[in-house]
Order: sequence, then structure tokens, then C-alpha cells
Amino acid sequence: MRTDTAPTISRHDYQPYPYRLPQVLLDFELNPAQTRVRAQLHFEPATPEPQPLVLNGQDLQLESIVLNGIALGPDQYRLQDETLTVFPGAGPVTLEIVSVCQPQQNSSLMGLYVSGDQLFTQCEAEGFRRISWFPDRPDVMARYRVRMRADKQRYPLLLSNGNLLEQRDLPDGMHEAVWEDPHPKPSYLFALVAGDFDCREQTIQTRSGRPALLQVYSDIGTKNKTEWALDCLDRSVKWDEDRFGLELDLDRFMIVAARDFNMGAMENKGLNVFNAAYVLADADTATDSAYRAIEAVIGHEYFHNWTGNRVTCRDWFQLSLKEGLTVFRDQEFSADMLAQGLSGPEAASARAVKRIDDVSTLRVAQFPEDAGPMAHPIRPESYQEIGNFYTATVYEKGAEVIRMQHTLLGEEGFQAGLAEYFRRHDGAAVTCDDFVSAMETVYSRQNPGKNFDIFRRWYSQAGTPRVQARLSYDADSQTCAITLRQHNAAVGIEKLSNPPLPKPPLHIPFAMGLLGQAGQPLAITHEGAVHDTILLELCQEEQTWTFTHIPERPVPSLLRHFSAPVIVDVDRSDADLTLLAQHDTDPFARWEAGQELATRQLLALVKSFSDGAQAGIDPHFVDTWRSLLDDTTLTAAYKARVLSLPSQKELLEKTAPMNPLGVVQASRFLRAELGKALAGQWLDTYRAASDTGAPYQPDPLSSGRRALKNLALAYLMAAGHPQAEALALDQYYSARNMTDRMGGLSALVHYSSSAECAEALDHFYEQWQHDALVMDKWFTLQAVAPSTSVDKVRALMVHPAFSLRNPNRARALIFQFCLNNLEGIHHPEGYAFWAEQVLALDQINPEIAARLARAFDNWARFGAPQRDALRQALERIRQQAGLSRNVSEIISKALNI
Repeated sequence: MRTDTAPTISRHDYQPYPYRLPQVLLDFELNPAQTRVRAQLHFEPATPEPQPLVLNGQDLQLESIVLNGIALGPDQYRLQDETLTVFPGAGPVTLEIVSVCQPQQNSSLMGLYVSGDQLFTQCEAEGFRRISWFPDRPDVMARYRVRMRADKQRYPLLLSNGNLLEQRDLPDGMHEAVWEDPHPKPSYLFALVAGDFDCREQTIQTRSGRPALLQVYSDIGTKNKTEWALDCLDRSVKWDEDRFGLELDLDRFMIVAARDFNMGAMENKGLNVFNAAYVLADADTATDSAYRAIEAVIGHEYFHNWTGNRVTCRDWFQLSLKEGLTVFRDQEFSADMLAQGLSGPEAASARAVKRIDDVSTLRVAQFPEDAGPMAHPIRPESYQEIGNFYTATVYEKGAEVIRMQHTLLGEEGFQAGLAEYFRRHDGAAVTCDDFVSAMETVYSRQNPGKNFDIFRRWYSQAGTPRVQARLSYDADSQTCAITLRQHNAAVGIEKLSNPPLPKPPLHIPFAMGLLGQAGQPLAITHEGAVHDTILLELCQEEQTWTFTHIPERPVPSLLRHFSAPVIVDVDRSDADLTLLAQHDTDPFARWEAGQELATRQLLALVKSFSDGAQAGIDPHFVDTWRSLLDDTTLTAAYKARVLSLPSQKELLEKTAPMNPLGVVQASRFLRAELGKALAGQWLDTYRAASDTGAPYQPDPLSSGRRALKNLALAYLMAAGHPQAEALALDQYYSARNMTDRMGGLSALVHYSSSAECAEALDHFYEQWQHDALVMDKWFTLQAVAPSTSVDKVRALMVHPAFSLRNPNRARALIFQFCLNNLEGIHHPEGYAFWAEQVLALDQINPEIAARLARAFDNWARFGAPQRDALRQALERIRQQAGLSRNVSEIISKALNI
């Protein structure tokens, strides 16, 4: 039985495992009730003196142990709750262990588990110990040979990592398959799948001319929805060859879709297991955003084949070594795919759309994490449950730290650094420092006398740095000076120091440009060259740069392309922001200026509503939105981003105390006012972007038009335009793809309470009730609707289509309501409901429960009524007997216990 509180594991306590493990032989007798696993482990000592062999295990029944051919009795080994210790003598060790696990009872979906009629494994981070006793840590790398036996009728396909060596029928309706992975790997990359599947496949030729088989497996009857997934896999393989020179190192690469899965997907060597939501797609059932997400996730998991599998983590503190780097790579892949076939401004706009989406995700998910009790560096210093550290900081901020290295080195330099990284560490388990050292060799060559000593602090400092920017201009000398000052405040447990320890400065690449008063770009002379955009390297607490030959007082365009994950504090007038929103040549900075204008307007509305004052909108702000809407040089996809208001969650972080209901009221009011003020333009935009009758394609231009059309419809609905509801109903019922269908239905659900809206929801259910992924959309639409209350969610939970045991369904309803319905959740009964669901999930799947438990990390920043009610809900969870380690760590940190 696990203890209620897990011990804290420190990064500095790392010790190498005292044995090497060159070879692992696994033998599975697969059965959903009881699976017997025979593991033969061949160890070689890594120390001169004999050491105990400590193996990890969880929820296993131990049947036998044989050490170097001799069976051991209970008094010859030590069996504890989660460890098995054997005491061998000197020299090589062969250990044979037989154990039994129970896949059918495994609701955690870690280890070997049942989904539908199939068997799957999930081993990252510490799931292999639920399959067999093993040194379950990432620095123990071995070559695996796997034999599986199962009922052929029940499990006609038996899959594992690597290459299929043998398959044959056995007596009594059984059959077996033998797989061997030619590459050494840690146990977290092991995979096994058994069941009956459809398969879509194609043979490709790698850049060296070697044939390789790509396969996508999915539930019987879903093969028609896997064409896009296979196409994405094919493009991922080619992109990694073309962009990074990294070739597929296997004869076959498999993806398998699972109905029940804790995450998006898992990069097991050569056998990726995916949440079905990131595999299955066709025009009738998947939206444009789903197509893009499938492309990104398939790319991400494939790119792990090198950045994560060929070179892996020494320990789990180095998680960002593989995840931050691979997120950066999948972001670049998606951006390149969006820009493929486009040129000039359209290509730049397509890449900018991807950058805007990524930064929006960072600000909504990671910036609040940096400001809360779970704040940690991208390389954490300690943890209790590693499952709690698959965070936005490790992934999204980790990707930004990689991107900064790319920015500092340039594309060619970054490629040289990555090549050096693989040259040094291919086939090894290494650290974040090893990666930075490889990049540093290139940086120091490019910049003699400089190194990455200061840059390394990004790996050890938590928090979002703030950079204060000041600009001065001397008209007589035509010189402009920009001063940058950085500060990174204490966060999380750092606040417990009194006073908090000061943090040394970071190495911040800060891209900027200058615009004239008419919006024209001004040339900047810097280090003997003329630039539109310059890259300043802020490495001290404060630095100043002076530029000459600036003919007029400039308007600064700051942090172009979001060159560092920082918050910029600068005194800019609304007029300056308007000029940037209308003319900035950097698409990201242009979007940013519009967002800042909208944020100022929204925060003023929040204050007005709180003060009981008359609310109003600055007409100049409306004029800026009008000019953007009328700008024919902008692509539809970019317009859909630049004309969207800041998300309520992002705005909430900028209120003090946090005022969720005020944010909801302000957002609703501003959207309605913009809808009314620009009604004619929204209607024209909607009609111009409407269905052309061409077959559905998820390409960037077509999806951009649909995004802009649905944005226009939302503004018209928010404004109560007399034609809006009819347009939404017609769009819903006449839609020829899921993007338009959901666009129409979402507009109705968010802005209408008519009987026709309820009928459309019922119609959607009747049409799609047999498609689980589409039903997730149906639940989500209702979960985030402004009118949805706790009572409505409870009613949906007893719907026959709802199951708390399925992570996708729990995320679609419970998570969406608790995390994204600010109006519905922020009441005492909402907080009580959240606590109740955390506890219910904790009995089923602690990893999923822990993610829900993080919904209110920043509870102490709310106003008194909400803060008090949230504390009560947190205390209720904390006091629950038998709370999992996962949830206990989250709640204890939230309460600073």
C-alpha cells in the first residue's frame, strides 16, 4: 500500500544505477484478468564492489525469482511495498522474475491496461513498474526482446517496439509474436498493444534510399478516418530529414489509437500509442483545429524518435531536455506546414498565426503557473510525484528556452549545435547541461570571448521575468536610446524566504524595431549594419543601447516574434499602440499591440462595472478594429487572430484581486459593442468568407476563411443582430464540414436561449451519438456555455454517454466547466463541485485527478468571498483519507503546507 505522503526527491541526490542492463527478455501470457510476465534481466556490474539490486514494482503479485539459475526463497530477497531487493555476488547477474498484473482492474491507465476490447501499455514516467519488477528509471537503457502469447480470436494483432521477428499459431486457439528493438531504450519507452484493429499503411523511402513501413492502427470501422494521420506521419518523416537531417532509424514505424488514454500520445520507440482524438479525422467529424492538432501531435511524437529516444533523459529532472526541445521542433514543423506552398506576406502571415497561437497558450497556461504555488524552473529541483511535473513550464516554457537558443545562434548555428549534441550523446541518457554545452560551442565560436554561463540560469530560475523598457530621443543629434531593465520576482516556495533571495540576471534575447510617426519602418544602424529588426542581448540587470541617424521620434516595436518568454513593461500611449496595430511590419508585434489596446479597454470596463459607473468604449479603439477588419493586405487566418479579444483567462490574471465575474461581464459587453459598431463589416466579412461549394480541405487558406467567418458570426450573435440567429441556424443545418457545423452551433449555445438552439443541440446528439470523439465536442459545448450551472453539469454527468472513467469524456465536461467556464464555476457551489470531482477522480485515476486539482492554484489572488470558499474546498480535499500522492502534492503546495 502506498503511503499518503510521498518522499521529496531532490535533483542533487542523483546517483547512477550500480548495474548496466544490456539485454532484457520479456515473455507475456496476455489475459485481461491476469497477465503473467516473465522477465529475464542480464545485468553487468558498474561498480567494483558488489551492490544490492533494487527493482521497482507496483500492484504486482510476485510468483518466483531465479538468480543465476538458482530459485530464491522469501528469506533470500527483500520485498517491500514498492521495491524488490536482491543481493547478488560479484560479476554478471542473470535474474529471472515471474509476476502477475491485472490489466482489467487498472483504472489508472498506467502500466498494462484494458481499453475497450484491447490491451495497451503506458510506461512514462513510472508505468513499467506496474508490468514487472524492474529498475524503472530513464538512465537504465537496454535492448528488448519481447514474446507475447494470447488468444488469437480476441487479440489477433500483437505489437511491440522494433522489428517483428516471428509470429506463429499455437494449440488451443492461441498464437504468439516475437519483437526485437535494435536500439537500447529505457523502460519508459517500452510498449505493447494487443487487439483487433484496422490498419492503414504505406511504404516510404528514407533519404538514404532505405524502405520503411508506416502504419496507423485504429478501431475496426475507423480506417476511413486515418488518412490524414498517415499523411501527417509521412510529412513528419520527410520534414525531419529535410530540416534537421534526421532519418528514420527503423524498418517500421507504428501509431495505434486508443480510446482511453491519459495524455495526447506517447513516443514509445517505433510504436507510438495515441489518444484517438489525435488520430481520427474526416471532414464530417473533425474541425480545422483538430486537423492541426493531429498534425502537431503526430509530428511531436515522431520527432521524439531522435530528441527523446535516441538521446534520452538521465533522470526525470531533465524532462525538458526532451520535451522542450521536441515542442520547439513540432512548433517549427507546424509553422512550416502552414506556410507550405505560400510565399511572401502570405507565408509570413501563416507562420505568424502559429507563433501567436503558441504564445497565447504560454500566457494562458504557463504564466499563471509561474506566478503560483507550483512555480518551478524548466528543470525542477525537487518533486514528490513526477507525473505532476508534466507541466506547461517544462513543455511550453521549455520550448521558449530552446527557441531563444535558436534565436541567438541563428538557423545555421542551431543546426550545428544540434549536430554536435547528437555527435556527443547519441544512444545515451544525458542532462539539460549537456544540451546547452553543445549549443554553447557554436555560440562561443560565433561570439569569441562569450559563453552561455548566464543563459544557463533559465534552467534553474522559476518565474516570468519582467523587462522594463524606456526610450529617449534627441531630435538635435537624431539619436535614440533604449534602456532595458530586468527583474524576476520571487515565486512559489521562494516567497517563504524572508526576505526573498535576489535572483541574478538572465540572458534575454530582445528583438525590436522602430516605426516612424506615419507607421513606416525606420532603419537602425547597429554594430556596423543596417536592420529593420535588431536583436539586443540583455545580460545585465540594466543595459542601454544608442542608435544614430534616427530622423524622427520613433515608436518602438518591442519583443518582436516574442523573442523571449518575458513580460514587457513600457509606457506607450494608446496612439502609439494604434499605430503599431495598424502598421507594424512584424506580424506578431502588430497582433500584440492590438491585444494590449483591447486589454486596456477590457480592464477599464472591469473597473467601471466594479465601481458601478457608466461603461463606455473609446471610439478610437473601435476605429482600430475597423481598420484591421477592412485591411485587404491581411490574410483571413491572421485577421481571425488579430480581431479576437484576449481570452478571459488571460485577462483574469491582470486583475487584482482576480475578478472572474467582472472579466466575464467586461468581455461580453465589449464583444457586443464591437458587434454592433461594426455590424455592416462583420456581415460583409461573414458573407465573403462563406462556403464556396468547393470540397472541404484543411489547408491554411481555407481554414483561415472558416475561422474568420465563425468569428464574424460570433460578433453578430453577441450584438443581437437581427439576422444573426438565422445565419447561425442555417450554417449549422447546411454545414458540409464539422468546422462550420460547430461554428454555427457554438454561436447558438453561447448567445441564444431560444427553443431553436435547444433543438439544434438535440439534433447534433441524434446525428453523432455513436461517435465518441464528436460526443466529446457536444459535452464541451455545453460545459463552457455561459448559461451552464453546476446543476446542468450534474445532469450531463448522469447522461448515458458520460463516463468519468474515460479521460477524454472527463476532460470534455468536468475539466472544461471547471477550467473554462468562469461564470459557472466561480461560486461556492462551483468550488464544492470541483472538490467533489477531484476526489471522485482520485479513486479512479490519480494522474487525471491531479490535473483537475490544479484548476485553482492561484486561489489566494481572488477577492475575499471566492478566496474563502476556495480555501474551504482545498481543505476538504486535503483532509480526505487515502488521498493519492499526486493530488496530495498539488493541494499541499497550493495551501503552502
